[in-house]
Amino acid sequence: MPPPSNEATPFDADARLRHGDTPSAATARTLQSDELLQGRKAIEISHNGAIYRLQATRLGKLILTK
Repeated sequence: MPPPSNEATPFDADARLRHGDTPSAATARTLQSDELLQGRKAIEISHNGAIYRLQATRLGKLILTK
């Protein structure tokens, strides 16, 4: 039997959040960039009262600017 994994599955992370735990790097949800951009080259993200721009480059990299 393989040893248990230390990585949280999305289900585990959701279960922890329902029990009042705060998210951490180990329980962060992973999204595909396609899900965020939805065919656009750039989107704006509001965070703590500031607007950030997430942009996909022609080389397939992502740039996040304030």
